[in-house]
Amino acid sequence: MKILVVCGSGLGSSFLIEMNIKKVLQELGLKAEVDHADLGSAKGSGADILVGTRDIAVQLYDIGSEVVSLDNMIDIESMKTKLIEAIDKLKK
Repeated sequence: MKILVVCGSGLGSSFLIEMNIKKVLQELGLKAEVDHADLGSAKGSGADILVGTRDIAVQLYDIGSEVVSLDNMIDIESMKTKLIEAIDKLKK
């Protein structure tokens, strides 16, 4: 499974979210390739799950991957819940 965290420039906020996702996955005992990128790179990434804040996520829905829209990029519990939902959808 590949997870791509997306932000406008592919630097600050996406890197912070990537680190938090890695913590969540470790806590859940799940393995995935997690990376971060800018919005322009998301389409060709081949990611199974795209993660971004609400303003970015609305631009990701037409790519064809599962999209996780975060209301707060430092709310780990919400991130965990939304990641579990996206992973469960991929398993179906």
